[in-house]
Amino acid sequence: MATHALRNRNGDRRHDYFSPDVETMPRKQLQRLQFDRLRRVLHRAYANVPHYRRRFDAAGVTPFALRGLGDLRRFPFTSKADLRDTYPFGLFAVPRETLLRLHASSGTTGKPTVVGYTAADLANWALLMARSMTCGGVRPGDIVHNAYGYGLFTGGLGAHDGAQRLGCTVVPASGGGTERQVTLMSDFGATVLCATPSYALNIAEVAERLGVDLRGGPLRVGLFGAEPWSDALRGELESRLGLTAIDVYGLSEIMGPGVAIECREAQAGLHGWEDHFLFEIVDPGSGEPLEMGEAGELVITTLTKEALPMIRYRTRDITRLTDEPCRCGRTHVRLRRITGRSDDMLIVRGVNLYPSQLEAVLVGLPLLSPHYQLVIERQGALDRVTVEVEAAAGAAVEDEAARHALAGSVAHHLKSLIGISCAVAVKRPGEVPRSEGKAVRVRDLRPRPTAGK
Repeated sequence: MATHALRNRNGDRRHDYFSPDVETMPRKQLQRLQFDRLRRVLHRAYANVPHYRRRFDAAGVTPFALRGLGDLRRFPFTSKADLRDTYPFGLFAVPRETLLRLHASSGTTGKPTVVGYTAADLANWALLMARSMTCGGVRPGDIVHNAYGYGLFTGGLGAHDGAQRLGCTVVPASGGGTERQVTLMSDFGATVLCATPSYALNIAEVAERLGVDLRGGPLRVGLFGAEPWSDALRGELESRLGLTAIDVYGLSEIMGPGVAIECREAQAGLHGWEDHFLFEIVDPGSGEPLEMGEAGELVITTLTKEALPMIRYRTRDITRLTDEPCRCGRTHVRLRRITGRSDDMLIVRGVNLYPSQLEAVLVGLPLLSPHYQLVIERQGALDRVTVEVEAAAGAAVEDEAARHALAGSVAHHLKSLIGISCAVAVKRPGEVPRSEGKAVRVRDLRPRPTAGK
């Protein structure tokens, strides 16, 4: 795809991967493109993937039943369980020997989910990440410090290939070794940071402890994703790192990072690239489609993937869509901030709760650092949830009475703003574990059921 030189609203020329013929395409034209690509991917999946053929036949539909985009709702969903049931290569639509790369989940709760890419898939992924980075404010020549994990996790290599495609200088730092990362960011003059938001917070904290002023340096843009996060944490990161914090979305089963991203002009929802993906919102319980603007579970169908087409994949991410005009001029639908995952939802005394809701309340409270965890324990027949928060460095909470008073204040805020009553434990600075990748926000200490029980 050709790059474009144009002037943005600030009058600055930019040479990048902004493609106005695609990104500002009129919606009717975009939907015609989607329909053409959807029809082709349904036929490919039906012809080349026995699992899809069985599922379509069982649902009484074939690709020939597609007469419009609305007919997609007649086709069955795909879930992570389907990837595990067909492990390792059962959902691929191409011969294994044509794959150039495999990624996989950690598999800590069973068999990992395996995803693969042809040469065309990798080229599309790099292009979409370059497009996403451009949308978020990254420019050719930027020094991109990439602290997403490399390896089987898609974040590191996905961001790397996109930044390289855009013409950036990439520092493949991966996760861990935070003190060294801070040194490299300072010495190399990083202008862009790619990381999970929780690890970016860890980087900011370590830099402050080392006396390294990242906030006053050239750092300009942060591309943060791979976990739900709040506007409160956005403000914390922007204040402590001196950058614009951009939310980026993706998941391995669909592609990796670069499925959607905020534009730097508005930061009012993530533009989902509809020329490559079709987005739906469904009721998490019934699976019934919801209207534009209603909150529910995000379902994605890939339109251009060769190796691993995903038909109506249930992401379990909770969000809502809007097709209202954006001031950046892009016409692709926007995903409002991911508030959590349907399978991460907790029920605390009858109230549905996502960890990111707690974050929105806790981050920025006086005397607290922005680190927290939820601890779930079983007491008799009931579950007990304790919110562990951490006192800020220098906070005068060394004695038990001061910690008790702070815990009471935090509990009052949670009750007032979220409506839950729960125990709060105030930890000393540094006692809540720090993230070197995706944050562990919930520690479930309930006993595991034994086999056969």
